[in-house]
Amino acid sequence: MEHGSLTDESLSTFSVIDEDHTLANSVRFVLNQDPRVSFCGYSIPHPSDNNVNIRVQTTGDSAKDVLKDALHDLVAMCQHVRSTFDASVTEFKATQPIKKMEVDE
Repeated sequence: MEHGSLTDESLSTFSVIDEDHTLANSVRFVLNQDPRVSFCGYSIPHPSDNNVNIRVQTTGDSAKDVLKDALHDLVAMCQHVRSTFDASVTEFKATQPIKKMEVDE
């Protein structure tokens, strides 16, 4: 849910339900890498709730569009990490000799 300004699209707070520091800190990191972002931070209103508020202030672009771009970038980063990990596991398994298993009879 977006809690934005009716007069200024560059300022918005987004409430994300059923999420915690894991997603919020990752999104904050990606947003702070974007030169269009002048401020980004997040808060968790109450420790027992799985809700996150992400505040985005931009230099002029729509905060909603900048957040969407950041989420796409985060998905691309995760896909890159996953494919690199899978390739390394495949390479490791291919280079390891097959060990004969000893069975007591």
